[in-house]
Amino acid sequence: MDAHAAVNESGGPFRARFSSGAALFRTAGDIIPPTWMVLIGILSVQLGAGIAKNLFGVLPPSAVVWLRLLTSAAVLLILARPALRGRTRADWLVVIGFGLCLATMNYAIYQSFARIPLGIAVTIEFLGPLAVAVAGSRRRIDLLWVVLAGTGVVLLGRSDGDITAAGVAFALLAGAAWAGYILLSAATGRRFSGTSGLAIASVVGVVLVAPAGIAEGGSALLDPRLLLLGLAVGLLSSVVPYTLEMQALRRMPPRVFGILMSLEPAAAALIGLVLLGEFLSTWQWLAVGCVVAASVGATRRPREDARADGATP
Repeated sequence: MDAHAAVNESGGPFRARFSSGAALFRTAGDIIPPTWMVLIGILSVQLGAGIAKNLFGVLPPSAVVWLRLLTSAAVLLILARPALRGRTRADWLVVIGFGLCLATMNYAIYQSFARIPLGIAVTIEFLGPLAVAVAGSRRRIDLLWVVLAGTGVVLLGRSDGDITAAGVAFALLAGAAWAGYILLSAATGRRFSGTSGLAIASVVGVVLVAPAGIAEGGSALLDPRLLLLGLAVGLLSSVVPYTLEMQALRRMPPRVFGILMSLEPAAAALIGLVLLGEFLSTWQWLAVGCVVAASVGATRRPREDARADGATP
């Protein structure tokens, strides 16, 4: 739930969240079709979320978030080796704001996972990037996607007691932070080369979440088994998808990537069902479908813009 490149450079807000890491798995990137790389990345993110939620009984969400951020920050620092000298005050304000959004997004969505089903939390969170996708649009059809997403929210309101106000509030906060994360990625990408800005922002996120993560995790953070599981969450939720999606973006148009990423709420619902036994009602599945359809519609672009991507699906 983790933007890793400037929106203006990435071709859209959905791509912005994932253009980080280095060219790990380069050989695999030449063999695996890019569509499969994106789908594997989506499943990896949600599998990491499922494992994280299973940990909440012995390790609080804030501690799991901290371990996840710590893992991704360590990997990014090794790969990016960002230069800190010669930065202006404005540079630091932008990257710190980027890190604040990163920390808030991850902290809030894990708090939401602890209170409501995985698929519902991710569906609500997805309203953030969807809002960014349609905010500056002049296309009349985008009003349809807004209405469709709103319909999904209304359908969630028909749900029973497995939806709590706190869980919804945290998911909305995560969505708002994701929107800010996307927007600040553009400014960060203009000021920092490669993934150095993301690496610095990740360190900021680790520092911000550390007080709550360490205080609430306590002695459980010294358990080697739990540390390994936390490391697995970081790898599955950040390192693996970032790397696969970066490779995929080199071989497919951003519009196709955005459409595939719109499947994330449905993937979260399926992982929640299989891994956590979270059964959604018919109304909840319809809500997920509405948000997925709205995301696909908002991400698609006219045919002439698609040709400008310079690639074909």
